[in-house]
Order: sequence, then structure tokens, then C-alpha cells
Amino acid sequence: MILLNRLNGQPFALNPDLLERAESTPDTVITLVNGAKYVVAQSLDELAALVREHRAEILGQAQDAADRGHRPVPTLVDTGEATLLHLPERGI
Repeated sequence: MILLNRLNGQPFALNPDLLERAESTPDTVITLVNGAKYVVAQSLDELAALVREHRAEILGQAQDAADRGHRPVPTLVDTGEATLLHLPERGI
């Protein structure tokens, strides 16, 4: 979740995976995949930075878990005819 503010200053959390688009009109308007719209105090650049930071954090946590051996890491395998994504079996 990323923390944003409405124009009146009221904070709220948003799942950035639900973002469809954001535009500056001049206020920043966020449209979600379900069509809901939010006007936020953050600029378009600030919003983009928050989304990038959130996604980088998620990827970093996934890499840390993979490095600790908690999850198998998919790998690309080139067979000569096609490139396949190999998903290792999970030990249960």
C-alpha cells in the first residue's frame, strides 16, 4: 500500500496494483481499474515515485526470501527452439 492525501489533507492508503492511470488536470486524478477516481494532493511525479518505491520494496523482499531459500526462483531456459520459464518444484 502507498500512503496518499486527499486535497483536504486526509490520508488514505491505496493499493498501487489497482492503478489504471493518473493524470494532472492540474490536480492529480487517479483512476483505478474498477473506474473509481481519487483526487490527491501529491503531484504526478510524487505519485510515480511512491509507486516505484513500493514495487522496488516488494521485489527486494522477494529477492531476500529467494536468497534465504524460502522460495524457488523461476529461471529462463533456452531450448534452441523456444525460451521457457522453468518453475522449480516446491518441497512441501
